[in-house]
Amino acid sequence: MFTVIRADQAEFDAREQMSQIFAEGFTQWLGFFSNDKQTIARAFVHMFVLNQFYVAVTDDRTVAGMAACSDGTAPSVKLNPKELRKHLGLYKGTLAGLFLKKEFEATLADPSPFKCTIDFVGTAPEFRGQGAAMMILRHMMENTLYEQFLIEEVADTNIPAMKLYQKLGFQEYKRKPVPLKRAEKIGINHFKSLKYEKSLKG
Repeated sequence: MFTVIRADQAEFDAREQMSQIFAEGFTQWLGFFSNDKQTIARAFVHMFVLNQFYVAVTDDRTVAGMAACSDGTAPSVKLNPKELRKHLGLYKGTLAGLFLKKEFEATLADPSPFKCTIDFVGTAPEFRGQGAAMMILRHMMENTLYEQFLIEEVADTNIPAMKLYQKLGFQEYKRKPVPLKRAEKIGINHFKSLKYEKSLKG
């Protein structure tokens, strides 16, 4: 099975494996910048703020899954425009730095010591269906001081993720419709926001 630890407490640098998981899960959304997963992995390997991530690790130091847990006052990733330009080229790297910074480094409008956001949930392909993501999220929910956990903008077509979050007790509290033309292009009708509150579970 897996051991869940904070990424900065691993006995090895987990960034490279985390970037591979990121590339597997996010390349489809980053197609404008590159459709090559290895290029995406190299371009974004620098960005992880390790003390904001939890990873599920096997005995042989393989990262099976990851998720960020942030109090909303500081981002869980920090993009370096120079690194992005190095791997994506001057034009696309510059655009990635501009457009993705707003999305990736967003903080909560009303942060609280008792509230956190969960982002960048991902599982390595060879470990999917083995409970790595569930272990990480349960670990966060049981071993941090947060009372409220938010997961923003899950695609309504991401059925495995929705099933996982609902199994853990998350409930939808907001949905954002995708404009029709874009919806037809990306195959997503809504982005759902989910919330879990410890106090409601007694």
